[in-house]
Amino acid sequence: MRIIAATLAAFLALPGVASADPYWELKPTGTDVRLRGLSAVSGQVAWVSGSKGTVLRTTNGGRTWDPVGPPGAEALEFRDVEAFDARTAVALSIGEGESSRIYRTSDGGRTWQESFRNTDPKAFYDCMAFFDRFRGLALSDPVDGKFRVLRTWDGGRSWHVDDTKGMPDALPGEFAFAASGQCVTTSGNHAWIATGGGARARVLESRDGGRSWKASDVPLPSGAAAGVFAVAFKTPWRGVAIGGDYLEPTDPTPAFATNDGRGWKAGATAPVGYRSGIAYRGSGLVAVGPSGTDTSRDGRTWEVADTGSFDTVDCAGDTCWAAGEKGRVGRA
Repeated sequence: MRIIAATLAAFLALPGVASADPYWELKPTGTDVRLRGLSAVSGQVAWVSGSKGTVLRTTNGGRTWDPVGPPGAEALEFRDVEAFDARTAVALSIGEGESSRIYRTSDGGRTWQESFRNTDPKAFYDCMAFFDRFRGLALSDPVDGKFRVLRTWDGGRSWHVDDTKGMPDALPGEFAFAASGQCVTTSGNHAWIATGGGARARVLESRDGGRSWKASDVPLPSGAAAGVFAVAFKTPWRGVAIGGDYLEPTDPTPAFATNDGRGWKAGATAPVGYRSGIAYRGSGLVAVGPSGTDTSRDGRTWEVADTGSFDTVDCAGDTCWAAGEKGRVGRA
């Protein structure tokens, strides 16, 4: 989305919450750019991406990071990266017009193929997700009243604009947040799109690989800076949505919902404050935002795990990674 570009001036610890022992083991990256893209391959391999054309890769658990971004991309904002292994990854840059691009590497970032460049000035791509190593989706904010979806069938080597006949109309002012690379997610042959900006927060669901979509209201606050920022599904019938208002990062208004395959309902409890990223860790959950990290064993009760700032989180097996402002990356 066209906002979420500036760093918020300051973040305060949650009121009334004592500092927790650090949940994350910080892994210095050697950069100070904001990292909003993240893909956890394993406990040893992870990719992160962010401002100034930055793409980093580690193959040793974060001890060292290799700068592997596409050459000549220093002006781009890579808000999402999806990796299949230590050598193969797809990175998406956001922005109006030709600033929205997709690149692919199959040699660990030594070389990149530019596989998509947006030529429609009305489109603005936010995030992407893959069903498997071949099929994937990339999401743009609404164009002519409907969200636009790109599709790939060859692992990101080529992309094609989908027909919007199966897409419901967008609400006035509705968009997706390019905050954590998690405004679209997949599980099985299902896909979900997280939205905000309009009068109601919504999630659009596809049960046929992205050919058709159905919109559902989600009980989260919505507005110019508020809505659903991230969705995660452990199975097609078990998922969560999280968000809030990024201009009010410690607002205690609950912004967490669950879905058991029968619709969205407000969580019994929720993290306090805006959260831009969420991931399953085993049967539990990890949520991150600029004012801290929260964990839940069951999705019903939450504990403050850390008060450091992160924007996005992803887990592979028992290992989770988080990334955020000033080049911060953590592993837990």
